Amino acid sequence: MSSPAESTPPLEAQKTIHPIVRNALRVSLSASEYKSLHEKVIKGLPPAVQHRTLDPATFREIVKSQSKYNEAAIRASLRVFLATGAGMKLFAYISQKLAARKAPNAVKPPKVPFRHSPAFRLSAALSLTLLLHRLLRRFFVRLRANLRMDDARPFRERNPRISRALTSKYAPAIGSSLAGFALGAYPQSQLRLTLAIYMSTRSLEFLFNELDAQGWFKDRPWWFGSWLLMPVSFAQLFHAFIFDRDAEPKWFGDFILKFTPGHTHPRPGSYPADRHWPDQYEAVDALAKISELRWPAFTSPILHPSNPKTLPDSLQSISVITSPAHPSIASLSCALLHPKSPSCLTASLHQYLLSIPLLARFLTKVYLALSLLKFKAFLTNPILAINALCTKILSRTAIISTSLGAAWGSVCLFNSFLPRSLLPTQRFYLSGALGGLPFALAGQGNRSLFLYFFRVAVDSAWKAGTKRGVWRGWKGGDLFVFVASWALIGALLEKNPSSVDGAGLRKVFAWLRGDGFVDLADDSGAKKQVKKAAAATSSE
Repeated sequence: MSSPAESTPPLEAQKTIHPIVRNALRVSLSASEYKSLHEKVIKGLPPAVQHRTLDPATFREIVKSQSKYNEAAIRASLRVFLATGAGMKLFAYISQKLAARKAPNAVKPPKVPFRHSPAFRLSAALSLTLLLHRLLRRFFVRLRANLRMDDARPFRERNPRISRALTSKYAPAIGSSLAGFALGAYPQSQLRLTLAIYMSTRSLEFLFNELDAQGWFKDRPWWFGSWLLMPVSFAQLFHAFIFDRDAEPKWFGDFILKFTPGHTHPRPGSYPADRHWPDQYEAVDALAKISELRWPAFTSPILHPSNPKTLPDSLQSISVITSPAHPSIASLSCALLHPKSPSCLTASLHQYLLSIPLLARFLTKVYLALSLLKFKAFLTNPILAINALCTKILSRTAIISTSLGAAWGSVCLFNSFLPRSLLPTQRFYLSGALGGLPFALAGQGNRSLFLYFFRVAVDSAWKAGTKRGVWRGWKGGDLFVFVASWALIGALLEKNPSSVDGAGLRKVFAWLRGDGFVDLADDSGAKKQVKKAAAATSSE
């Protein structure tokens, strides 16, 4: 039994469709998408519903157009707009529910007009960026093709430099990256800064891959690798942990304090409840103040009971920790970090003994949860999978415990061997760098982890420097960094797509420029890209 839509000739059906409806259908679904939807969904619906739908051939005639590329760009941007808006709304709803559970009586944030809401502005910024990126790429591809024709020879002779720039194979990639400025529709915030840092570090990573493939680093020493980012990253993060905790993620400080029980002192159970006991972060602030006072010596109240000022006025809050400290301790920082042990070496060993079991339990839970994603591989060869899992847990436990112990232990080390006035506050950079050295033993395959910490450190350094007036923020500077990084990635994709790590990421960049979800590093993906570019230049 044929439906009315199937019995109607395609051209007659196209004439009966209103132009607005036809354009709405064009930007909603492509002919191939509707065909797939019809085969997978519509055919399974009741006949009464099927009779009201169009068959794929009729739909193809209705949405037939001469500007398929522009329609696909508009279609993709609209989908990004709707998906981002829905995601932001869902995230805001979940956040409000969680906040209401924690603080039921908290004041609700004021309502913002829709056009000024973060959901709308982010959705508009991302969709506009995608649309402009595809349209600009199409424009520069056509312009390059036209300028290479014989008819454009007079223009090339009059403007040789401009012609060389516009006819370069990198011109479409660089020109289309200007669409990144459309992100300015979203207010300058942490999200824009994070995107700029991410794109810049990934573009530099891909540039390194390309230079390495060309043999620029063929004579590099055996120890040269991505692990060198960890001493740099931990130097900034550990210094910010002491002085600028508002310039780094809270989880980093919480992680350090949780797994350094040898240097943190919880409130004793027998201590009176009406008396103040400094929490962990107060002790860290006191350590920062000690460094600003150029590491004063420890005056034990046990040996000097008649001295009313054994502590500076700004450090009276830690007197409950330092007053009963061992009298043979020479430095006030040692009295704060390990008051019961006069030996810094013994205190460091004690820290290792306490932290290793805690880290092992924590990492076991983490890696067991991650191993669920590879459950099939576990069932295929359980013995090898368990062995690899145990090896990873033990190695990570050893590296992280050594890192934390080196960072804290170097505080006492520098206090013992360096003059008090030499780098009093900057030596925490050195402590953090020493804490990053054990990651040299992490082995291969950890570049993404090292780059993540490096991005966190760059974000922390930027915020701390802006806070302290070391440099001033440049309005829109994050957009320029984002655009330059996008241009570099696009140029590398044109030159050597395999320099961009990850087939999934290459497919995303190919989709962004309108080539579909194809891996540009594959021969098939490259051929498909050439065909689409040729079709784009020949159409219209």
